[in-house]
Amino acid sequence: MASKSYAAGTGGSWIVVVAAGVAAGLQVWKVPPALPYLRHELSLSLVQAGTLLGVVQLAGMLGGLAVSLLAELIGERRCLSGGLVLLFLGSASGGFAGSAAPLLASRAMEGAGFILVAVTGPGLIRRTAPPGRFTTAMGFWGAYQGISTSVGLVVGALALQVVSWRVWWWGMAVVALAPLPWVLARVPRDDAGGARGAAAALARIGRTVRAPAPWTTGLVFACYTLPWMAVVGFLPTVYRDGGMTGSWPGVLSAVVGAVNAVGSIGTAALLKRGLAVRAVVVPAFALMASTSLLAFAVDWHRVPAGTAWQFLCVVAFSLTGGAIPATLLRLIGGLTPTGGSAPATMGLIQQLFNAGSFVGPTVAAWLATRTGGWHSTWWITCGCAVFGAVLSLGLGDGGASSRLSKSATAGAVR
Repeated sequence: MASKSYAAGTGGSWIVVVAAGVAAGLQVWKVPPALPYLRHELSLSLVQAGTLLGVVQLAGMLGGLAVSLLAELIGERRCLSGGLVLLFLGSASGGFAGSAAPLLASRAMEGAGFILVAVTGPGLIRRTAPPGRFTTAMGFWGAYQGISTSVGLVVGALALQVVSWRVWWWGMAVVALAPLPWVLARVPRDDAGGARGAAAALARIGRTVRAPAPWTTGLVFACYTLPWMAVVGFLPTVYRDGGMTGSWPGVLSAVVGAVNAVGSIGTAALLKRGLAVRAVVVPAFALMASTSLLAFAVDWHRVPAGTAWQFLCVVAFSLTGGAIPATLLRLIGGLTPTGGSAPATMGLIQQLFNAGSFVGPTVAAWLATRTGGWHSTWWITCGCAVFGAVLSLGLGDGGASSRLSKSATAGAVR
């Protein structure tokens, strides 16, 4: 699907796309504050709870490239709109679930909607953001998960003090659909002649899949999302298991999500100065490993004000981690090979991204069950950080800005 990289008069439309991303991300992060209530009412095991956290990522893990083909054929704006509708239907139906199975099925529907939004968002931003604002726009897109995490956790923690989890689900259904009128009014229509047949679209996707750069970038992304989801997804549960009560587990976890968004947006400003990918990603992984090691390997219950110190370690873990999506997302335009497909690049990366998001909570829950506590979480975070840092060395040592400026102003993005 051919589309211009920037259409005059649509400079503010990227904000609409980011808002749609936040609405989609809220469907992921409405679950953690509700887990204690879901486990009690639906008799979920800890591993089932971990699967519930990750199953929304399953569609992205399996269907990123399929969504890229759909985007090539019908257009990214239509895919984004359809994704919001699926998110609404999944959340609305999930509120009626009486057991684990239908709730998991509704979450799978939400996962399909989420991947439609996640794959097409960066391409729509590239089409609508002015070249001078592109880095900022992608920084905000990189932060949408952190924003939705903080909002979902703190609002969920407060709301669930007064309403049931079912009402919370139905309220989130309304939130999922809320950006749709704005998308239809502000985001430019897909090109009428954009679809050139399934065969041509498949050929473009094939060229993209055979290129090594999207695979490497996606694996680096997965090395970030797996430990981040493993830690933040279960953070309210970790705090409750430690004896914390009331809304505090959700509020503190929301702060952790918020600083991730701060890290992503702040990194966008640094990237404008031409910092190399390695200069951002490798130190970020190193700091994620060291802060998570401190947070989980140390027995903070024996240290005065130990909970506060552990919380600061987790905050640092999330803040530094936010630099990674901001950096990698900024490279996506330059990763698409000649004659390839930009939606397929994002689809492939999203599949690997979501594989990490899906596996992280489940592995963390399994480890906690086998070892008798959350102290083993650092095994996941440190292992992924080392692997991600090594892989990131293959992303090149040139500044991201030079490659991006060519792609953001070059004309047509496939």
